[in-house]
Amino acid sequence: MPPRHSLPEALLATLSTTRGRSDRLTHTEHLPARPARYSPWPDSIRPEIVASALALGVERPWAHQAEAMKLAKTGHTVVIATGTASGKSLGYLAPVLSDLLDGTEARNGRGATALYLAPTKALAADQRRRAAELAPPRVRAALYDGDTPPEEREWVRQYASYVLTNPDMLHRGILPAHPRWASFLKTLRYVVVDECHSYRGVFGSHVAQVLRRLRRICARYGSSPTFMLASATTADPAATARRLTGLPAEAVTEDASPRGPMVFGLWEPPLTENVGEHGAPVRRTATAEAAHLLTDLVEQQTRTVVFVRSRRSAELVALQTQDQLGRPLADRVAAYRGGYLADERRALERDLQTGRLLGLASTSALELGVDISGLDAVLMAGYPGTRASLWQQAGRAGREAQGALAILIARDDPLDTYLVHHPEALFATPVEATVLDPDNPHVLAPHLCAAAAELPLTDADLELFGPSSGPLLPILEQRGLLRRRTDGSWYWTRRERAVDAVDLRGSGGNPVQIVESPTGRLLGTVDASAAHTTVHTGAVHLHRGRSYLVRELDLDSSVALVEPADPPYTTSARDITSISVLSTDTTVDWGEGRLCFGSVEVVNQVVGYLRKRISTGEIMGETKLDLPPRTLRTRAVWWSVTEDQLLDADIPLDQLPGAAHAAEHASIGLLPLFATCDRWDIGGVSVPLHPDTRLPTVFVYDGHPGGAGFAERGFQRAQQWLTATRDAIASCECERGCPSCVQSPKCGNGNDPLDKAAAVRLLEVLLAGAPAGAAAETGAAAETGPGPADPSGPKQSEPEQPGPEQYGPGAPADPQGPADQEGPIAEGS
Repeated sequence: MPPRHSLPEALLATLSTTRGRSDRLTHTEHLPARPARYSPWPDSIRPEIVASALALGVERPWAHQAEAMKLAKTGHTVVIATGTASGKSLGYLAPVLSDLLDGTEARNGRGATALYLAPTKALAADQRRRAAELAPPRVRAALYDGDTPPEEREWVRQYASYVLTNPDMLHRGILPAHPRWASFLKTLRYVVVDECHSYRGVFGSHVAQVLRRLRRICARYGSSPTFMLASATTADPAATARRLTGLPAEAVTEDASPRGPMVFGLWEPPLTENVGEHGAPVRRTATAEAAHLLTDLVEQQTRTVVFVRSRRSAELVALQTQDQLGRPLADRVAAYRGGYLADERRALERDLQTGRLLGLASTSALELGVDISGLDAVLMAGYPGTRASLWQQAGRAGREAQGALAILIARDDPLDTYLVHHPEALFATPVEATVLDPDNPHVLAPHLCAAAAELPLTDADLELFGPSSGPLLPILEQRGLLRRRTDGSWYWTRRERAVDAVDLRGSGGNPVQIVESPTGRLLGTVDASAAHTTVHTGAVHLHRGRSYLVRELDLDSSVALVEPADPPYTTSARDITSISVLSTDTTVDWGEGRLCFGSVEVVNQVVGYLRKRISTGEIMGETKLDLPPRTLRTRAVWWSVTEDQLLDADIPLDQLPGAAHAAEHASIGLLPLFATCDRWDIGGVSVPLHPDTRLPTVFVYDGHPGGAGFAERGFQRAQQWLTATRDAIASCECERGCPSCVQSPKCGNGNDPLDKAAAVRLLEVLLAGAPAGAAAETGAAAETGPGPADPSGPKQSEPEQPGPEQYGPGAPADPQGPADQEGPIAEGS
């Protein structure tokens, strides 16, 4: 067996040179080891905590842990943004538990309390175990989430000093019932926000307002807790913490933990004999390739985790690997995902740590903070969406300072393909800033209602909720949601709970329940915004590896009735979209062309669906549907070119629809490289002649009411974004366009028309007019972000009318020419 430090190189060499794989490794990056730097324990940390840490093998904290402890004990809002396995938990637990120990000396044993927030229940449970290892039993730590039995909840409210929960439970269960939490809130000393980089987009904007409501309620009870945040490495974590909490923050970013050497490979699966839409070449799937690589790694006794994008993919990778291995090695491979019972997850984690399991196929559930160690390799079946997540996942290997191997396996997708051929985009580029906008009126308005229901709103509260809150209050009064009393306070007027109108993780509208009609069993839900395209009548719906056919979509009742079925086809919705410009915030001249950012209204209607044979992708037929149009008011970035530019690019009018369509698809695919989003969070429209701009125009918009900050980030980094888009199309080895460059898995027009070569020429003539110095300016924006990084959010002369997506008669199809659309939908798991 090779020495431990050379193991990654040997593994990668074996994987890339056997089984005809010599052409699949596109790049190898060698990351050096890093020694540890230690600091003494701060005097403010209780000796009981130091003794417990020593018993766990921690003699001294690393330098960044000690720095975070000192900042927190002096009352600073602090965010620890260091790498995976860098001990962020100890950095916040030591000061928190020290103060809670001080509080146990009070007469009631609860002179100080702390609140811990995690994005998942599994992570909260893991953190309770860590707190129990460090603190004596008199520090009473307790979980408070949807699984907590009613009889335990009263005990938690009355006696627990360290409550571990999630933002959803804080929003729905704690803040509306704050009088019952009075004794806890009066002595609240700390609020810990773990994995805060996961609070981005609309979800992050909601969480930011929940934290403002918490600060307001705490002030009512006389407390002002210190906030401690833990994050993966992100650009400007202090700005992220400030946007989340509304408080100035100190960032601890210099990682002093040891790291072993890492070998990082970029891997592109081979082309297959299969063809896709319009005869496009198709590559082997990333999950199939991951199963083959995992098979080889397990055969070499290499402890490996494979990160995949969906629950179904986790099961498939595990099953395919088990089939290829055979007994007894097959018993040492398993899947790990959400939906498992807590005991099942803990057993899998233990088996992985002890070495009984050699291979684990996991969703991102294993990415967030769960303590695993001793891994040799990590495979990522597809780019996880952000560089922050990429390094979180890769960091799961080598957690004991041994050498580690990480491999990113590209999906057949423009972004993945671009990354494995442009390694500098991963290894020479800072991680992204977290994009969120607490001032989004569609987010802010319902939280103002929730705050008024908790305590009447006063003018003094408006500074806390941001500059957009003042203009929103009269609008909410006009809608009959709030009423102003003679004392100037705003009151909630309805009998129902205000918080029930806010779904922190949703995108507007009641979720559609998926019900098995023969049994009445609830299979799951889908966001209202995705229902028309995913669970329309006749759609094939997959759930836990089983196929169902949607018999009826009842929009009035928000129910989709399904029956078990095994059709030989998949379904793909077809829709039409029109987009109109409501207001233009910013316009930049790019030579004769133009780049704009502003508010738009998108009207989308699903008009039918295609049935595609599973084995070949052959279209078996089309069925018409009669669904109502949906209207979305959101934010968009768009660019236009002139007729003279089309002549310069040698694009005749008959090629223009295909050129704009292809450029739109590819730009949507590449935007996640520059904004913390997924392509399913954004949509696009390309129009040969748009009635508002009177020019050929391509729009990319946020798929959430009021916007989520993604289009704004695209506007800020437009030259880099569109240059990468052009390069991705031009470098693809296909002839006419394929899923790796311009075809989209969610195109409403069946990927027709598409003109790959004309798209390259169109983008080149647009980029030729980009203003000098734009690249440097947009690069700076990515670091500090004049838009989303600004805690006051994007400026608007008047806030948009808040509320969920509106359903109306819609606008007719654009008479100026065919519009392509790629609408945002939630990818199923």
